[in-house]
Amino acid sequence: MRLKLVPSETKIDFFSLAKVTFGASIVTMILSVFLFFSAGLNLGIDFKGGTTIRTDSSAPVDVAKYRAALAALNLGDVSVTQISDVAKSDLNAAQIRFEAQDGEEAASVAVVKSVKDALLAVDPAMTFPQTESVGPEVSGELVQSAIIAVVAAISAVLFYIWLRFEWQFSVGAIAALVHDVTLTIGVFSLLQIKFDLAIIAALLTIVGYSLNDTVVVFDRVRENLRKYKKKDLKDLLNMSINETLSRTVMTSVTTLIALISLFVLGGDVIRGFVFAMIWGVIVGTYSSVFVASAILLRLGVKRDWDKVNDGKAGTQFAGIDA
Repeated sequence: MRLKLVPSETKIDFFSLAKVTFGASIVTMILSVFLFFSAGLNLGIDFKGGTTIRTDSSAPVDVAKYRAALAALNLGDVSVTQISDVAKSDLNAAQIRFEAQDGEEAASVAVVKSVKDALLAVDPAMTFPQTESVGPEVSGELVQSAIIAVVAAISAVLFYIWLRFEWQFSVGAIAALVHDVTLTIGVFSLLQIKFDLAIIAALLTIVGYSLNDTVVVFDRVRENLRKYKKKDLKDLLNMSINETLSRTVMTSVTTLIALISLFVLGGDVIRGFVFAMIWGVIVGTYSSVFVASAILLRLGVKRDWDKVNDGKAGTQFAGIDA
């Protein structure tokens, strides 16, 4: 017997509360923007600047003891990561990162010495082969690169969907992506979870996941537009979403099971990244149904998909499967 989270045939009217769901999306996006400008983000070392110290030890790395030793120094955001190397199974190395102190572009000699002394209290035989500082100028470049990466990804999606379907589909997909990214930034601003380069990677992953969900729905919409040329667009969109609902729910649930396991068992190092992914899967699934499809319904779409070479911009490649 096969596991089914959703019945084989569903007839849910996803647009019965369209004003409520679409209005809620707009309100939460506005709140997210407000939170971003009022509370800001809890930027990590990657964006604020800081110092990195590499440690080598003969004893196994105990991350908890390292963190406990550094907690008393009140250095702010401190990251302790164990370094592993398959080629060197006996390697006992760690990377200590702490943020730049107020009014300083790089950690002072006294601060670095206090960190090393605290770690030596844990393991007197510990050595420090490398110490590096990242100033605010480099951090500013990372912020700029991160913004460019997200904008470039969304722009590439816009172009692809335009060629694959029509411009109305492209607008719907981009609206869903902007919705997902905005709400993710909003929740990070609300909860003040550390925001670093790993979260940027999560945002780009969310863009891909949300797009995948949206394209699956849109592909079924295109198929049904060819089959039911006279069917009301609202009913056709409802039918298409219902036909892909089982796949959407199964994909989201299985992904969430893996992510929740990582969140609970993965430790502090990846917890922020995994939280962003969990939130992104939830809002990405929501936006594929209640944002992208709602935009498509409001914009309308051409009904005769047999004429794929009618010369209209954005539809000349509609019949090509990628």
